[in-house]
Amino acid sequence: MPQITLFHSPNTRSSGTLVLLEELGAPYALQVLDMKAGENRQPAYLAVNPMGKVPAILDDGALVTEQVAVFIHLADRFPEAGLAPPLGDPLRGPYLRWMAFYAGSFEPAVVDRASGRPDLDPRMSPYGSYDTVMETLRAQLVPGPWLLGERFTAADVLWGGALAWTMMFGVVPKLPEFTAYSARVTARPAVQRVRERDAALAAAQDTARGAKG
Repeated sequence: MPQITLFHSPNTRSSGTLVLLEELGAPYALQVLDMKAGENRQPAYLAVNPMGKVPAILDDGALVTEQVAVFIHLADRFPEAGLAPPLGDPLRGPYLRWMAFYAGSFEPAVVDRASGRPDLDPRMSPYGSYDTVMETLRAQLVPGPWLLGERFTAADVLWGGALAWTMMFGVVPKLPEFTAYSARVTARPAVQRVRERDAALAAAQDTARGAKG
């Protein structure tokens, strides 16, 4: 059985990877970083990921970074969990589409909106327009209950958590399709376990920083 090491900081993008590991029932160990203390910018972690970002994983010595790559790798690594349509499955293409759409369209559109950047000419923008991104996602979620219909996949772990965070910060509208979908994902036991664990980790880090101060 492979052993996964996840470089994790509580209440960050790596929390989604931790949820995915729980959903997969995968064996893993955590290397916890305090990003508020800048541990992700220290040489020890920059040797793992020069970008200073989480998540990153080591899988039997193989390093994988970039959130979507980590999700695709892990879901394929543990096929018995059934969270990734395999090659040849009619849902494989749509599954990869929505993984790529998240990284290539949704996140850039949300960051641009949150930063107050003016809209680019759609011909120059990698995602077209913010409104088009939101409507494309909304329409995909209408049939429900999951992103690909009746089948729950790793893509739902990714998207459910992302929508919860972005709606909370007001950079994504609280459309009925978004709120209902996110609620279904975040109600899952794996999400609740990770939220409780992250709260404990964050509290311990706050205490440690206070003691040093």
